[in-house]
Amino acid sequence: MEYVATVLFGFFIGLIAAIPIGPVNLLVVRRTLAYDPQHGFMSGLGAVLADAVYASITAFGFTAIAQLIRGHSTTLQVVGGLMLFYFGARMYIAPPNIRLEDGCRTRETKALPLARAMATTFALAVTNPATLLAFTAMFAGVAGLVGEHASFYGAAFLVAGVLAGSTFWWFALTTITGLFHKHIDDRIMTIINKASGVIITAFGVAVFAHLFLRAF
Repeated sequence: MEYVATVLFGFFIGLIAAIPIGPVNLLVVRRTLAYDPQHGFMSGLGAVLADAVYASITAFGFTAIAQLIRGHSTTLQVVGGLMLFYFGARMYIAPPNIRLEDGCRTRETKALPLARAMATTFALAVTNPATLLAFTAMFAGVAGLVGEHASFYGAAFLVAGVLAGSTFWWFALTTITGLFHKHIDDRIMTIINKASGVIITAFGVAVFAHLFLRAF
């Protein structure tokens, strides 16, 4: 059951990391509208690969550190919880900004290969240092929730959950965009940003609630 919980936590981490509206989401939406949901989904898989890189670095790094400093799990969770509050607040007040940034504008043609669609999105996502900070905050926050004894085996389950959550988001986003693309506007973007902020903040609340209950 512990590993099932680990996968579920990883799933929600991957989902939360992928949801915030930014250049990658906008690029995926645009490709879905310009080509088809398949091109959009393959573009999203590029972001999944980037998430895999950062999630692996963070999860296995935290596992090694946890094995060396077991007595600092409470401090780690407090720091992670505070960072979750910070990311949640920033996401809640973030403007929709549906205009693609200059760095996302590429000369794409109707013959855009699926492999290129995935590779370009991977390059865009993996070069964003904020992704590493986001995973660091969320992994720190759930470090004590997924089990008292850190292991590389558990870290692998956590990363698998992250990949599942991230993949689910890109599949849902491209499918919905393909079906209801005429209804995606600033209002929808704002709702998604605010919902993401609330979810991330709730994650932080869960961390501090766990610490409070453990203290008694």
